[in-house]
Amino acid sequence: MRYFVAFFLFVFSLLDVQAQELRYKEIQGIAYSSSKDSYVQKQCLLDFYYPEDKKDFTTLIWFHGGGLTSGNRAIPERLKGGDFAVVSVGYRFAPQVRVEDIIKDGAEAISWVMKNIANYGGNTQKVVIGGYSAGAYLALMLALRKEYLAVHSVDADQLLGVISCSGQAITHFTERQSRHIRDTQPIVDEMAPLYWVRNTPFPIMLMTGDRELEMLGRYEENAYLARMLKLCGHKDVKLLEFQGYDHGMLTPALPLVVRQLKEWEALRLTNSNQKSESTKK
Repeated sequence: MRYFVAFFLFVFSLLDVQAQELRYKEIQGIAYSSSKDSYVQKQCLLDFYYPEDKKDFTTLIWFHGGGLTSGNRAIPERLKGGDFAVVSVGYRFAPQVRVEDIIKDGAEAISWVMKNIANYGGNTQKVVIGGYSAGAYLALMLALRKEYLAVHSVDADQLLGVISCSGQAITHFTERQSRHIRDTQPIVDEMAPLYWVRNTPFPIMLMTGDRELEMLGRYEENAYLARMLKLCGHKDVKLLEFQGYDHGMLTPALPLVVRQLKEWEALRLTNSNQKSESTKK
């Protein structure tokens, strides 16, 4: 165990040194949809921040919050300079479109990344999807319900991981409101990540604020999702609760997002090396 820890400390030290030496570029307002609809052209854009001098980098696709009715795409400053790329996704809002249409926007954005990231030096086998609040809900739906990405010939199971910061695990409240269902009436149907729980091959990190301060049972939803994933046989699910923080838990969560990305990247490197040695034998 001592050598195992030492190895990871060595890898992280190399990543930190490399991050200090890298140059980064940001491209804003990339259209990821070919639709000619004016609302799609306005909303379905992404910002792309990546290390120019690194090859085979990890990419985090980030979905913003706002209840699926508002918000702006943005790359959090705390996610910059970490030797990985960040893609911030804009999407359409309810009630102009249905919640399922918004999820499909997210799938199309992920498809753009998978088809284009290698042109900038990225690796399609090292893509993580995540987000905050409504954005975390989108990430969970897209990862757990494989059909959304399959439409674009993308296999959700090739993801490196999923990070959810205070996302809903039950049917999103905006979807429930469209059906005239009150906020305090929990529903788990096809529009809920919990409905699609399965033993995914990629790790999942769930984070929420304090259960006594969060929105409408947000911690308990995530705790139930974590439990059901484990009962399905999932071996790598983390559930973190930021005590003392309400729904605005993103500030303390972002450093852990960065650390988790580096851990997953290092673990994948280790696994790849082990497979390569095994093949040689």
